[in-house]
Formats: sequence, C-alpha cells, structure tokens
Amino acid sequence: MARKANNSFFLEEWLRTVSGSSVSGDLVKQNSAPSARSIIQAWSEIRESLQNQNFDSRYLQALRALVSSESTIHVADPQAKLLISILAFQDVSLPSESYTLVLRLLYVWIRKAFRPSQALVGVAVQAIRGVVDDRRNLQPALVAQSVLVSGAFACVPSLSGDVKVLCLELLCRLLEEEYSLVGSQEELVPVVLAGIGYALSSSLDVHYVRLLDLLFGIWLKDEGPRGTVTYGLMILHLIEWVVSGYMRSNSINKMSLFANEVLETSKEKYAVFAVFMAAAGVVRASTAGFSSGAQSLEISKLRNSAEKRIEFVAQILVSNGNVVTLPTTQREGPLLKCFAIALARCGSVSSSAPLLLCLTSALLTQVFPLGQIYESFCNAFGKEPIGPRLIWVREHLSDVLFKESGAISGAFCNQYSSASEENKYIVENMIWDFCQNLYLQHRQIAMLLCGIEDTLLGDIEKIAESSFLMVVVFALAVTKQWLKPIVSKERKMETSENDAPCVSFVESIPAYDSLTNPKVIPTCIGRLSASAFRGVVASTMFLKVARASHTLLAAFLSSAKESEEDERTQFKEQLVFYYMQRSLEVYPEITPFEGLASGVATLVQHLPAGSPAIFYSVHSLVEKASTFSTESLQGRKSDPGNQILELLLRLVSLVDIQVLPYLMKSLAQLVIKLPKERQNVVLGELYGQVAESDDVIRKPSLVSWLQSLNYLCSNNRTEVLASGSTIDTSNQLAARL
Repeated sequence: MARKANNSFFLEEWLRTVSGSSVSGDLVKQNSAPSARSIIQAWSEIRESLQNQNFDSRYLQALRALVSSESTIHVADPQAKLLISILAFQDVSLPSESYTLVLRLLYVWIRKAFRPSQALVGVAVQAIRGVVDDRRNLQPALVAQSVLVSGAFACVPSLSGDVKVLCLELLCRLLEEEYSLVGSQEELVPVVLAGIGYALSSSLDVHYVRLLDLLFGIWLKDEGPRGTVTYGLMILHLIEWVVSGYMRSNSINKMSLFANEVLETSKEKYAVFAVFMAAAGVVRASTAGFSSGAQSLEISKLRNSAEKRIEFVAQILVSNGNVVTLPTTQREGPLLKCFAIALARCGSVSSSAPLLLCLTSALLTQVFPLGQIYESFCNAFGKEPIGPRLIWVREHLSDVLFKESGAISGAFCNQYSSASEENKYIVENMIWDFCQNLYLQHRQIAMLLCGIEDTLLGDIEKIAESSFLMVVVFALAVTKQWLKPIVSKERKMETSENDAPCVSFVESIPAYDSLTNPKVIPTCIGRLSASAFRGVVASTMFLKVARASHTLLAAFLSSAKESEEDERTQFKEQLVFYYMQRSLEVYPEITPFEGLASGVATLVQHLPAGSPAIFYSVHSLVEKASTFSTESLQGRKSDPGNQILELLLRLVSLVDIQVLPYLMKSLAQLVIKLPKERQNVVLGELYGQVAESDDVIRKPSLVSWLQSLNYLCSNNRTEVLASGSTIDTSNQLAARL
C-alpha cells in the first residue's frame, strides 16, 4: 500500500480509497477525458479575467473545468504564477469558491512539478496567508485546501528551509485556529490528514511535535471531527506512508522522535484510537523491510514500540487479564472496531493474551453483531417501526469492517494458534457460546420476520452466514492445535467425557459419497494399506457403481506401497473380479461407460502380466457385448453395445502379450457375427490402429490376425449370400487363428 501511495499524485485520494470511504471529496465533478482545446480555452479565460480584472461566471467556469481535469492536466510555472496573481488581488472581489479552486490548482502544480521555483512557492505561501487572514472568504473547504497545499509545499525536497518553515507555520496556525471548520464536513478530513502527512514528511524537524499534537489531538476537541473506523484506517495508512518515507530516506532521527512522542509516551491529549491506528501503521510499514545495519536496528526498535503500544491499548479493554469487557459505551465500540480492522491490515503481530481476547470480543460484538441485532428486533417487534433497524443492518453489510471479516478472522486464528492453553480454552468457550446463542436466537428471529420482512431477514442471514464461515475457520484452527503432541492429556480426555463432541464425532463419520468422492480418498490412496482399504473402502465403494467409484478403483490399482507389495497385488486381483461383476451387472442403467472404460484401462495396465483378473475382464466384456442385439451393435457409437465393442478394440493395444491371443480370438468371434456394414467399420478401425502401432512385438501378431479376420468376414459374407443363411464358422475361426 505504501508503494502505491508514493506513486500517486494525490495522497488524499489514496487515503479515501484504502479506507473504503464512500464520501466523495471532489470539489467539482471529475472529467476523465478533457479535450486539449477545452483546457487551452480555460486558461485563456482565466488570463483574460486577470487582465481585465473582471472575474465573472466565465472565470469561475474556467476554474471548474481545470479542476475537473486535475488527474490529467499539468500546471506549469507560468500558469502557477497566473494563479498566484489572482490570490494576491486585494481590492477586487472574487467569488468565494474561486479561492478554493485556485488553491486546488496550485496543489496540482506542486505535486506534479519536477523542480518548482522556490521564489514562486514563497510568493504563493504569502498569497495564501493573505487570503486566510481575510476572514471574509474563510470557508471549510478553503481551510482544508490551504492545509493541503501548505503541507505539499513543505514536502518538496528541493525547496529551501526558510520556505518550508513558512509553510509549516501556516499549516499549524490554520489547524490550531480553524479546526472547528475542518471537523464540520466529513469529506474534508482526508484532505487535512493528507496535508499533515505531507508536512510530517518534510525534511525539517521544525514544528514536528506540534504537527503530531494536531494529528492525534484534534479528535478530542469539542468541535473537531469524531473518531470512526474510516478515519482510523486513514490514520493507519497515512502513518504507513509517512514512516515508509522515513525508512527509504534513512531518517533515523524522525523515526526515533515519532516513537518517543507517539508510541512510548502516553499523552492524555492524544485520542486512543488514533494512536492505536498509528501504531498499526508503523507495524505495516516495517513489514516491507528496507535496509540493514543501523537503519534495520532502528526499524526493529520502532516496530517493537508499536507492538507494545498496540498491546497497551488492548489491555485497556481487558479486565482481570482474561475477561473481555464488552463494549457498553460509545467509546469502546469504535475502539474495538478499529482494533479488529487494524490487526487485519497491519499483518503479523506478536501474540499476547489481551490481543487475542480483544480480537475475540471485536469479532463477536462488532464484526458479527448478531446478538445486538436479535435482541433489538425481538424487543421492538410490533412496537416500533422496522425501518431504522433495516437501515442499521444494511449499513453494517456495506461497512468496511464487515467486508474484511475474512481477513479479521484470519488474524484472529493466527493469534489463537500462538496463545497459551488457558487463553485458548477461554476463547473456545466464547466462540461456542456465540454459536449456541446464534442457533437459538436466529430461529426465533426467522419465525418473527419470515413472510413479513423477507428482505430484512435475508440481510441478517448474510451476516449469519459470514459468522458461520468464521466459526468453521476457527474450528479448523482448533483442530490443528488439538492434534499437536504438546496438548495436555487432560484436554484431550475432555472430549470423551462430553456428550456433544461424541455425537459430533459419530455424525462426522464419512458417508458413501465422501468415501468415493475423487477429492477425498484418491488423494491419499497410495498411503493406505491393503487391509485398511479392504476393511473400510472396498466394503462400501460398490454399493452404487457411480463414476466416482471407478475413479477410486483406478487410483487404488495405480497406487503402490513397497512394504506390502504382494498383499496389495493379491487384493487388487480379487477386487477386479468383483468390480467387473458389479459394473457390468448394472450396465448401462447405472454404470457410466466413461467410468467403466477408465477402470478397465487402468486394470489391464497395472495388474501383473497374464493375471487371471485380466482374462476374466476380457471374457466379461465379450459376454456383455454378446447380450446386445445385432441391430444394437449396428447403431450409433453412443449405443451401449457399440461402446463395449469400442472398449474391446481399444484393449488390443493395451493388454499384455500373454492376454493378447485370448483377446484376439474372443474379439474375432464377436466381430464375425456383426452385420456387413458394421464389420467394415470395425475392420477399418483395426487397420488404422495396427498401422499406427510402433510395438514391434505386438504388431506382427496383429497383422496376421487382422488378415485372417478379414478373410473370415469376407468368406462368411459370400457363404451367406450363396445359401441365404448364416453358417457356423467357429471351427474355421479356431483353425485360422
């Protein structure tokens, strides 16, 4: 995130994006594709207005056109000089909105300029000070843009120290005197934060502590902005951006000063949520890693201070070290929300009991506030209008906190896995109690709202579904921990003495579908012993011969285990007899041909050469093909009889050389009975198969056999035409083959 911010021209826009703010801060509606002509015309209008000292509606419209194209336009020094001249006018009355628009264009200039003129920046600062001192034009947007531009000026590396000091003094004075104007409009907060961020990134240490006091203290002022999760995220990523800049520029002094003033010293005039989010921003910035040596040591110290501050804030929300104080005041609720989303955003943080317990409370009361929702609806149902509560639920669904519930759950599980056994036990009980209450209360609310407020019920169920997924993820983490050898015997024995886990265990025994599903047993079949497969899987896998059963058989036949090779091979052969019997018995009604084909192809390739099971499989297939009528074998390729015949033809190139003579004889007996048209098709397929074969051992036998089969088919057709009836050619066939 920090790198993305550094590549962005406008810090305040990035802060809005990463915080999920839905409030637009655009002064005018943005135009993503302005024409060059419209830009030139706008500058011309402004220049003409300045020359004539006539600032009418055309002038204002020109400023709006330029600001609407701020992402694409480039303001050069001559144009910046033109804008500064407008600000410097004392005796001419300008539209109040124009000052804000001019400041915005100066901001675009300074952010996109490669090396701006120092003299021009100095004049601009004096002009801005003159506008601000004239309180007739002082509006919230003007104050915010003045703070932003002053901070951006102070952040330019090439400017002299004197100019930067002027900028920093102006910024601090504006915030100290006019903070009430800034806090009055939500869309201006990221603008002011960006201005402070630019100022903190200045190469000077002048007014640094003063800037920190403004950043972390403005939230406690009566007329200042109120602390929210959105603003907390802005602070987190702002500090990430600032501290990342310190690390890249090797500003060890500033890192040390920031740690001392914000992280290592508790100040009553600093808002707790702001300091906490700043600490999370430091942790996030430090995970990127920048240098080594002295800088690396300083970064490590800074991160340690940030983690200690995070734990300290967590301790504020914890009483007696193991019981989370649920949010009963307006102060605790937002702080818990910030706590949850900060740990999700800042990455890995050292585990501690207060962190785990606070994160648990945040999940159960803020991220998934189902208890409050159920209680509110049950108490107010039929007494108060449902509208406000519907809005409450809708707002929670669109809130960034709920949208990042997955990441928060992941951070929660990471903290759990590193916790002590005592704290794990506490958290597990909290989650299971939450599940029980969820089950009971959701049934009640569903009965109340079903058929009356289905839309509202659907929204509540979205929260319930997400909470269920959180519980599933947590249950997996719990299972992994209990499987570790370090878990005490006392904890493991608790399961056998508890009715609910015993019932859950019995219900978790896999059903037939689970056993035969390709994603379960086939993935580990190579590690199963033959006895385990015989006792658990084979007894159920053919209860219903579905495609998954064939896949499972193929996986077992192709598996190997050196320690029990003989026993495994013997069981494979025994299994094939039963497999062929069950598969063909219900073919084509239940057994799918694709599964049967894959199973047969696997068994002829992986059973030992000359195995009786392969002979039996060939014999069974020929017998099954013979049960279909001649008309069926003459139909489409997708007909069941033709599919079996196609499978037999495919086996000619798959079976081992010991089984091949038997297959050729059996296949010839089947082909000789086919109608003329079908015989020609089969012979054509065999010719093509033999011609493409590069098996020097198999090919001579196949060529001789195919010639004999062709002769017998031709001879049989001639005799049929002569006598009008079919002659038994079995003796001829045996003699020829």
